[in-house]
Amino acid sequence: MPMRTRAAALATLTVAALAAGTALTAPAGAAPKKAASPAFLTASELPPHPSSGWTAGPVTDGFPVELAYCLGEGVPAYDYRHRVFHTDLDTGAVQVTVVTGSAAKGKALAALLDKEIRSCADRIELSDPETEAEGRYYGTLPVEEGATVRGLHTETSWGATDIHLLSVGRDGRTVTVVGWGQMGDFGDAPVAAFKKTTKKAVAKLY
Repeated sequence: MPMRTRAAALATLTVAALAAGTALTAPAGAAPKKAASPAFLTASELPPHPSSGWTAGPVTDGFPVELAYCLGEGVPAYDYRHRVFHTDLDTGAVQVTVVTGSAAKGKALAALLDKEIRSCADRIELSDPETEAEGRYYGTLPVEEGATVRGLHTETSWGATDIHLLSVGRDGRTVTVVGWGQMGDFGDAPVAAFKKTTKKAVAKLY
């Protein structure tokens, strides 16, 4: 299953977001008119897995539950679209894109999403005292209006450990978030390859 995690805090946040029906589904009339969607990443553009190929799911309307552990709440209502990717093992990825009403709105949304990702570790620890979470900043990328790359590691009191990479990028009024995750820690994260994937994702925007 894509973006699987054994950490209880991540599952709890996902369930809470779905139960509350927060920003995963846009309220009627709250989103701007749907525009033609930008292209998405393909399976071949993801960080290579050492022992399994990637499979890409269909492009689907809505905000992906795979990102709810960090972005389940506080995400403004827009016409999001997403694609989920998986390997044959416990590694998954997801991309979500949205076309906002203007470049100014796109800039504001990208800043908000990055802020939510930056504070994700603290929120996880507050929601579950048995989970330790740490975030890392991997810098910005010079592609279109720019992209920011961050990492997130979680470890439970019973030893479950997961690593995620998340990026937010923008081209004008269009914003994308790319997520990658598997069991492991920061040493298992393919940061350089993920940065290349992020650049490709942003280059497909308009």
